[in-house]
Amino acid sequence: MNSRLVSLLGVVVLIAGAGGAAAWWLRSDRPDQPRVTVATDDHPGAVDQPGSDLPVPPFPPRMTMLADDPEGAEAIATSWQATGGGDGAIHCQALAMIATGDSEGGAAMLENLAHAGKVEGLTRAVLLSQASEARLMADQGEPGLKDATEALEISPDDPDLLIGRANAYDALERANEALQDLNQALLLDASRGDALVLRASIWRQMDKLDAARSDIEKALAQDPDDAEALVERGILRERMGDRDGARRDWTRVKEIDPNSEAAELAAQNLTLLDSGPAKK
Repeated sequence: MNSRLVSLLGVVVLIAGAGGAAAWWLRSDRPDQPRVTVATDDHPGAVDQPGSDLPVPPFPPRMTMLADDPEGAEAIATSWQATGGGDGAIHCQALAMIATGDSEGGAAMLENLAHAGKVEGLTRAVLLSQASEARLMADQGEPGLKDATEALEISPDDPDLLIGRANAYDALERANEALQDLNQALLLDASRGDALVLRASIWRQMDKLDAARSDIEKALAQDPDDAEALVERGILRERMGDRDGARRDWTRVKEIDPNSEAAELAAQNLTLLDSGPAKK
């Protein structure tokens, strides 16, 4: 499965947790999307934002807490649900479950919440997109594809949802269908570096290295420090015989974000550089 997890709808923050777990916390930067209450390190008190179908608790686990103490976040969510937190508490608990490593259980909870009839429209699409990503984390490509497709039925021209389904297709090794979704997403928003990196990875797997290089250079032109783009370019460079270039890219990844999954992959590729092909 492709390791790149895409933040869907522009309202999902992906936070890496212990042991490679991850969790999402709803937020919104676009006026046409549902708003939610959030608390951060800079603003520990809840800020009420109108229009949310899934509010967070008055004193929610901070986004950093989901990464640093997912068990504590789950305890808060469970307590909130026990005191009548409703859908917001269920949502919070599902995210905490994913953070503690129960991606399958969290995905099922998100799916149930999306299908319970209490949420609709874009909020429902958000829940389904989160469930899809959780299914992919659990190596459950077919359920992930089903959730992603259902989300797209709600908002068929959303680039984020198209990229999310492309990840599901990629996990199922359905390259042509993944490319169709990525092509459409990039027609809608040509600036999407995540779509370019994923498409470059698929081109590479199809041995279309010139197309892959074109996409990865476009992504890096937008963000020269995109760690996953640098990992992918390093793999391409190694495939094309530029071992020094590959080394530079992977070394740069470790400098940019030394604790990330991209840095771990770069370190593995650096180790393999002189003894075998780069990790695909």
